[in-house]
Amino acid sequence: MQRYIKLYITLLSLILTATCACKKEQVAVDEADEIISPTTGTRSEFTLDSIFLYAKQVYLWNDALPSYAEFNPRQKYAGVGSDITSFRKELFDISQLKMNTATGTPYELPVYFENPKYSNLQVGKRVPGSNASVTNPNTAVLANKVIISANTPVAYLALASFPSLNNTKVALDLAFSEFAAAHPKVMVIDLRSNGGGYLETAEYVANLMVPASLNGKVMYREVFNPSMQNGTAKILKHQPYLDANGKTAIYKGRMATMADVDYTIAGNTYKFNKKGNLQTIQAVYFIVSGNTASASEMLISSLKPYFDVKLIGEKTYGKPVGFFGINIDQYSVYLSSFLIQNANGWSDYFTGMPPDIAVKGADNPVWGDPAESCLSAALQLINGTTQQSINLTGAKAKMITGKNDLSQPVAKESIMFENRLKLRKQ
Repeated sequence: MQRYIKLYITLLSLILTATCACKKEQVAVDEADEIISPTTGTRSEFTLDSIFLYAKQVYLWNDALPSYAEFNPRQKYAGVGSDITSFRKELFDISQLKMNTATGTPYELPVYFENPKYSNLQVGKRVPGSNASVTNPNTAVLANKVIISANTPVAYLALASFPSLNNTKVALDLAFSEFAAAHPKVMVIDLRSNGGGYLETAEYVANLMVPASLNGKVMYREVFNPSMQNGTAKILKHQPYLDANGKTAIYKGRMATMADVDYTIAGNTYKFNKKGNLQTIQAVYFIVSGNTASASEMLISSLKPYFDVKLIGEKTYGKPVGFFGINIDQYSVYLSSFLIQNANGWSDYFTGMPPDIAVKGADNPVWGDPAESCLSAALQLINGTTQQSINLTGAKAKMITGKNDLSQPVAKESIMFENRLKLRKQ
């Protein structure tokens, strides 16, 4: 891969005006570095440069990006509109370059006009350790109960989101303590309104569910592009490293930067660590919709290699990728940066996970009501009373009609910006 060592990155906040010609501030670099972008320009031009140059090294699918000279962001986006319009247009165009060979469409095929499915740009700098807001943590656990169906105890849990673990751990522990007392072999997790949240909290739910025999087994991995894994994404030296609490750190006697982070697969592999007393679950049924995304999908994917997993409802959103914030001038850019793979190396749910039984659920369901269409379908499947005509392959699943369709694009604000990146060992 081409080396981008002598990289002049502008501290754009120090530029006096957006229209005058000026010279980039040189950052400490190696002598062998190569200049690949102009060193003078306007504030807007420097931002256009930076968005592309960061994508060239950090973007998950950076192999699809052309050279800086070929892409030519300054010329390509001159006169497109306001600065923010130009920047978002550039990011969108970058996101459409890598094609999914399975579908013949871009991996980041937009859910609405010129808005990438995953990557995004926001006004204002985001401090690492902060996250997009999710559902009120006091209502994260919508319902939990043990349902006796055909003399079989079924644990039912409805989760609105995955707030920070500190805010929801007590409620989760209480729910699973009640489940453990009933010794259920089957669990139904209702994620139809769960757009994601903290991966740490989703992991905790998984660890409450699994038996102790899975301790040390791979739950999931975060896989960055080869440049990131090999530590050659040198542009990240211009981004300070802050820990999960937003604090700086010292690395090898200096302030740590994002270039010092461990992006290897081994350094980003998460394993099961049993929590609680529930040991009896053998099968898991998820109720899902188009709102089920991100950490919710990670939970489903992570359990697939180890349990009999079935999905009831509607196709999920499809977000097997993650990112971290990159501050450029007064903006935060979130480039799709890593794949979320389960123990089998599976992450191919970019277009969503199809249900095994397609059910159009109620718009405002009574959580845990056995008569509700989605939960009723799950209980029928568990008890073996589902109509034989229903094909449990997902693609040919029978639609069971309820009231309204919950499926809709997941708002960008509901997508989680969690920072758990760790520095390489010194």
